[in-house]
Amino acid sequence: MDIKSAFAAQGYAATRPATAPTPQTGGPDGSDFAGVARDFAQTIREGEQTAMAAMAGDADPHALVQALAQTELAVETAVTVRNKVVEAYQEILRMPV
Repeated sequence: MDIKSAFAAQGYAATRPATAPTPQTGGPDGSDFAGVARDFAQTIREGEQTAMAAMAGDADPHALVQALAQTELAVETAVTVRNKVVEAYQEILRMPV
């Protein structure tokens, strides 16, 4: 095994726990959705704070790029979920009664 594949395997092993789903107990009160909404808002808020700190010269460029990437991923995920919900709603409307 060469060095590049060893680094790739090591990187994969390090990121695998971060991508594994965390078991959560969701109740019928919608607490899971509320938590997701809070996490989304917190991600957006942190990105804005980092961007403002970078404009003031208090944050390094690496932190700014990382915050912007996280914010972009959060927004893209929210848009994808919204599109799937709209698509499902339209499919329900097309069902014969």
